[in-house]
Amino acid sequence: MDALLKEIGDRRGRRLGESLKEQERFRTQYWKEKDYFLPQRLEWRARMARHLFHLFPNESILEIGCSSGQWTKKISESNGHTNKICAATFDKADYEQMLQDRVPENIEPVLLEAFPGTLAGRQFDYVVGWNLLTDGNCGPLLLEVKKLLKPGGRLLFFDANPWNPYYILRRFFSRAVSYVLKKREEGNSLNRIDLFTILSEVGYTGIKILPYDFVYPPIPRLLLWPLQNLSLIFENFPFVRNFAGALYIFAQKPPVEGFRKKLPNLATHKIFKEKVSVVVPCRNEEDNIPSLVENLLACYGDYIHEIILVDDNSHDQTAGIVTSLGKKDSRIRLVRRTMPNGVGRALRDGFDAVTGDYVLMMDCDFQHIMPELTGLFDAVAEGADVAIGSRFSRDSVLLNYAFTKILANRGFHIIANLLLGKHFRDATNNLKLMKREVLDTIHLESNDFAANAETGLQPILLGYNVREVPVSWINRSVDMGFSSFNLFSTGPNYLRVLVRLIGRKWRGKAITLPKNQEKSN
Repeated sequence: MDALLKEIGDRRGRRLGESLKEQERFRTQYWKEKDYFLPQRLEWRARMARHLFHLFPNESILEIGCSSGQWTKKISESNGHTNKICAATFDKADYEQMLQDRVPENIEPVLLEAFPGTLAGRQFDYVVGWNLLTDGNCGPLLLEVKKLLKPGGRLLFFDANPWNPYYILRRFFSRAVSYVLKKREEGNSLNRIDLFTILSEVGYTGIKILPYDFVYPPIPRLLLWPLQNLSLIFENFPFVRNFAGALYIFAQKPPVEGFRKKLPNLATHKIFKEKVSVVVPCRNEEDNIPSLVENLLACYGDYIHEIILVDDNSHDQTAGIVTSLGKKDSRIRLVRRTMPNGVGRALRDGFDAVTGDYVLMMDCDFQHIMPELTGLFDAVAEGADVAIGSRFSRDSVLLNYAFTKILANRGFHIIANLLLGKHFRDATNNLKLMKREVLDTIHLESNDFAANAETGLQPILLGYNVREVPVSWINRSVDMGFSSFNLFSTGPNYLRVLVRLIGRKWRGKAITLPKNQEKSN
């Protein structure tokens, strides 16, 4: 019986391997003959993998159907060649090409004839693939991938969007050619509902299947730059986004009970050692504070001089939790505010309490993006006075962001760029690292979320070296609580900040007010 079951399993593995080999061949052929945007696409999707996974050094990745390793190398580069990547191809010539090219030592080329084949029994933190899923292999492939993932591991697949008009036309002519020439036809892509159903039935959680990428042939090459910038808007535009060129498919293998990822020390720059003050405005954040503090100390404990958590009149146990954490670690400090509340007021009080040489300001829901903070520290270590985490570069990942907020944010930054004669993409994100000397020149007048615009615009107008660093932004899940940000009440205040600063600049007056002229409330 065991021998029979093994024979059945081997046959399934060979059939799945043949299907994946064909999909890999079709995709490689498309890359060579049609996709003249491929160099940019490889870069974008590699960075997306890094940000979507919040990739830590030394975590392992399996790429299925890697061809000759074009995307593999980009994924490796995006995280500084610090991850072990198993590059599995079904094509012997591509495998030999990787061996000849002498890929970086962290990349392990593997030749497969079946799937999982020689990978059976191994496990990885992440599995990635590109145009591999079809209506014929989807279920078996996702089941085998789940076995190859560690508990809590995640997958990221990119596949053609069956609603995309170009894909529909290409499939029509491909079928006609295949029928006439009696060639084997490329498998059909699945729609989002079918993919979600299959992933759920296989046992994945945290499933996200979203339209992605409006830059694809036959769009002319000269439109690369405008579409690269507009794609972010189209990807979040209701109804229009359904016609994107691809889908990205993200899911997680459920972790075992009590599972907690061991976070590595990411503090590599000596100049920040015990000199960074972290300022976090908090309002009803009892669920997020413990994990935020734990992650900060685990990844950047050597940098941290103090973590200042400003309780902005919370109704829950925020203050009590911070006090309890402070008893365990004296670097954790509570600043408790009285009414009226507001992000700007909380930031002012937090800044007044700062005693470190560098200031990292962030929100409580940034607990999951610890690896991406390295980009901010790298930028300041390399000479920047201020580093801003940008949500709106092509190398960023933006999930679940309200379309109205995207339009408002992009409109604000277009106007600001034109009027100020500067180029920046995201001055309003409350994820910034700056030198203390810069903080001392910033005087916030806004009492609400518009203060985030002041902390970004004032250093730019004062001539400091401000650098933007791509980061991911994922809207809060139910277990993280909800933000109190309201576009319609706060949006006009962002414009008032811009008008006020521009007016002072044009009149030749100081961009910021002396501290004794700030609003006292």
